[in-house]
Amino acid sequence: MDRDFLIDLFADFGPVTIRRMFSGFGISADGINFALALRGGLYLRADEQSIPRFEAEGVKPFQYQTSAKTVTVGSYWQLPERLYDDPEALTEWARVALAAAQRAALRKRPRLRESQKAPAKKATSKTRVARKSAVKKSAARKKAPGRAFSR
Repeated sequence: MDRDFLIDLFADFGPVTIRRMFSGFGISADGINFALALRGGLYLRADEQSIPRFEAEGVKPFQYQTSAKTVTVGSYWQLPERLYDDPEALTEWARVALAAAQRAALRKRPRLRESQKAPAKKATSKTRVARKSAVKKSAARKKAPGRAFSR
């Protein structure tokens, strides 16, 4: 699959961005990746809400082989063959895939940079007293008779 074919395929869906990804292309809309074109196949983003649609069509999730095992990527499922010739149905499936990708993006929490993290709280007088007490007890245990160790 080439870039022009993918743009034509998703023409009824609306504008998409096609970028090189791995050995194929990532397809996104509104800055969210919702499809992959890899290894001669097209895979749409799926989640617990949309996976039953893919299963009903008899298609499988994306898989690749390593030297030790087969890895299954359950978040991307193969586009059913019949949709290549049905632009209306493809548009509906693409919207479902985009919705799944948006839900996944909402579940991810952005990582905070060090400068964005909340400052550490100041120790209150109660915590200072508790720390001093713990230090004194620890020191007393170390000095207690009969606790010397020899080798």
